[in-house]
Amino acid sequence: MSDETPMRAAPGLYDPDDQPELYDAILSKRIVAFVVDAIIVVLLMVPAALVVFIVGVVTFGIGWVLYGALFAIVALGYVGLTLGGPQSATIGMRWTAIEMRTWNGGRCFPLLAVMHALIFWFSVGLLTPLILLVGLFTRRRQLLHDLLLGTLVLNSGPLRARER
Repeated sequence: MSDETPMRAAPGLYDPDDQPELYDAILSKRIVAFVVDAIIVVLLMVPAALVVFIVGVVTFGIGWVLYGALFAIVALGYVGLTLGGPQSATIGMRWTAIEMRTWNGGRCFPLLAVMHALIFWFSVGLLTPLILLVGLFTRRRQLLHDLLLGTLVLNSGPLRARER
């Protein structure tokens, strides 16, 4: 047995009753961030599609099989590098001044970011976009995939002020 105690969230960490400014307008900011990120992913797909085209020509058509997975590769790469990066936010999230944290205050990492995106798309695809209404009924404005992964989306300004 080790002397280490399991990692637990500090009492009151990101409590919406004590720090409501962390959650102000989070759902509407997440919608705007999603739209911005979707536009960026579509724009990134143009050069990626050209690369796949060239690979397909060089490999006599075999490389064109990559077109089927192009969106997943570009979108998951984007999320893994941005949301899983040091700022724990995609470009759209940075633009709307929000970022993601784990339940115990840790920053997001690439695998968590990719899992977050995959569970989001599967939940919306299987359960309809109405599943996003879950955020209206949770204290921390978490969506289903946030609850499953133990993540929170918080306003960056109050979060950074709190961490100083």
